[in-house]
Amino acid sequence: MMKKLTLRQLLTVATMLFGLFFGAGNLIFPAAVGQMAGRDLWWASAGLLITGVGLPLLGVAALGISRKEGLFALSSRLGRGYGFFFTCVLYLTIGPFFAIPRCATVSYTVGIERLLPQGGSAALVIFSLVFFGAVLFFSLRPGEILTWVGKVLTPLFLCFLAVLVVRALTAPLGDVSLVEPSSSYAANAFTAGVLEGYNTMDALASLAFGIIVVNAIRSLGVEEPGAVARSTVLAGLFSSLFMGLIYVLVIVMGAQSRGVFPVSANGGEALALIAEHYFGGVGALILAATVTLACLKTAVGLITSCSETFVQLFPAGPSYRVWAIGFCVVSFLIANLGLNAILAYSTPVLMFLYPLSIVLILLTLGGGLFGNDRGVLRWTIGFTMAAAIIDLLRTLPETTRTLLHLEPLVNAAENWLPLCKLGFGWVCPAILGLIIGLALRRVRRTA
Repeated sequence: MMKKLTLRQLLTVATMLFGLFFGAGNLIFPAAVGQMAGRDLWWASAGLLITGVGLPLLGVAALGISRKEGLFALSSRLGRGYGFFFTCVLYLTIGPFFAIPRCATVSYTVGIERLLPQGGSAALVIFSLVFFGAVLFFSLRPGEILTWVGKVLTPLFLCFLAVLVVRALTAPLGDVSLVEPSSSYAANAFTAGVLEGYNTMDALASLAFGIIVVNAIRSLGVEEPGAVARSTVLAGLFSSLFMGLIYVLVIVMGAQSRGVFPVSANGGEALALIAEHYFGGVGALILAATVTLACLKTAVGLITSCSETFVQLFPAGPSYRVWAIGFCVVSFLIANLGLNAILAYSTPVLMFLYPLSIVLILLTLGGGLFGNDRGVLRWTIGFTMAAAIIDLLRTLPETTRTLLHLEPLVNAAENWLPLCKLGFGWVCPAILGLIIGLALRRVRRTA
């Protein structure tokens, strides 16, 4: 008889999955979406849920169904070289280049900065030095710290968030229906929400962490591939429903805040202003502590995961300890660029990585239809990558595009590549690559 997870076991796995995904971006971006979307918040919410909740679920399911032992094995189906490239770039993105520094800057921006009489770059340097010192300490001596932090700090943070959200919903700062959408949300709130979901990095994280969920299910005695896949999807659904609920509530809270506050520079500032308005200095202090500790947990997990991955990729290279120290140093340096700078330069990288990740997930889920043919995979990913590079270039900060003289290329792409202006210029090339790959496969099979 095929073993299945009990409801309790399923909820345990779902809780673990939620803990893996819930990090710095899961609060700041929904708050920013709410502020900018205004009365169009429901369209924006739908878009955010697709990329911020739906894609991570599909990523976890893809790893479960593929029976692969991680991202490198999954992406290496296109070739070992591509596997190294994609794995390294993805882990560096969700690790020391963007996600880990963001943990420190979100902690500082959301709470610490507002508690200091004078902020500035010096305060950020001191805070990030202490933050990454703690991250390195726990990364080198993990022990029970991740379990303890996950069981204590994350629930504490969620409890405070629940109090904040309930307070905001029962005593709204403004009428959402009167708030005009701003920025890109004024033109198309749904599309803007979809692209904002990229910033959570959860779809990328699902490819990196999905195997953890699969192994957890197997450790509970579920071995049959179909049962593993079903359990993975069910756990993902439970986790996704909870995550989606939090997203929507924070979006509503952000939209209501426009009745008192203008659009903030980022979601972290918006969240801090809202907490301070409702609870004063005490609220700001509690929010600062809980967000900092929650981000600390996430950063420790990412440092550990990245270091272990690079040790496996390069067994003859540096030790785990050297990788961990190096990633902490790089994260510290990037964190001191500030949250706005990190967000500005993470967007182009995500516009490059997300199309590749989405197509890899979809090809994995539908691979049985074409026998997981390597040629089909290569043609589809190849065309997707070409278009993704264009999306990367066109979303660079304006000063950078001007410096590199990229405007003619960007303008040509926006004029000739379908959906490019909306941020989905990769869709048609991906479909074209898939068609070519399938056609060539058919020719080979009939020859």
